[in-house]
Amino acid sequence: MLKCGFRRVAQVDMLKWILTLVIAIFLLGMLAPHVARFVRFGKLPGDIAVRFRGRTYYLPFTTTLLLSALLLLVSRLI
Repeated sequence: MLKCGFRRVAQVDMLKWILTLVIAIFLLGMLAPHVARFVRFGKLPGDIAVRFRGRTYYLPFTTTLLLSALLLLVSRLI
């Protein structure tokens, strides 16, 4: 008989984190277009917009760096 290496409590904790992440990603995906209208991220110097075959593709390098730094600072404070 094989035994799993995780304890039952660890499995429940992991499931809670996965559920929290799924809900957070869903909410961010729903709210991001509405928030982007007011915040105007993606238009910073260093953000690239490429038009190819009638479609516009955004590569927000600077915005990604700023948001990553902001999240790092918030996570350090918590």
